[in-house]
Amino acid sequence: MRPAVFLDRDGTLIEEKEYLADPDGVAFVPGAIEALARLQDAGLALVVVTNQSGIARGYYTLDDYHAVARRVEAELAAGGVRLDATYFCPHHPDHTGPCRCRKPATGMYESAADELGLDLAASYYVGDKLTDVEPARALGGTPMLVRTGYGGALEGQAPPEVVVVDDLAAAADWILARR
Repeated sequence: MRPAVFLDRDGTLIEEKEYLADPDGVAFVPGAIEALARLQDAGLALVVVTNQSGIARGYYTLDDYHAVARRVEAELAAGGVRLDATYFCPHHPDHTGPCRCRKPATGMYESAADELGLDLAASYYVGDKLTDVEPARALGGTPMLVRTGYGGALEGQAPPEVVVVDDLAAAADWILARR
């Protein structure tokens, strides 16, 4: 079993754009692709875990989501990065009821661990919202809040065990310094 870096998509990997449905709107956070390449080269699994409530809310379709995801993967591939997997939750409790996958629930992480042979307790949980890093409490591992996206406004609410860094590049630096 190997450790993973679980990454939120919007606000962490790509710039936050509310309810992104157009692949032309994909813009990576500066340094994100290079950071992922370094983590990949170190042997860590790279897994995107993203809530996409815009689907349940009717703001965009499943096809729209997949078009954006293909664009993200194509740009990563052009930078030499291959994601091990991407998991998304299309639900919202007000529209579809509760589910096991919507962060901070742990369903997507547990599926990734089962399907990819990942060590959840040795993994890193990186995102720009506390709901992105909260699964580390239940599953073990290291919670990391980035200041990109919504993170800068939320860092004062982060519990003491949450590592707060400027961006994904700084998260990669922190992770790789401790491996």
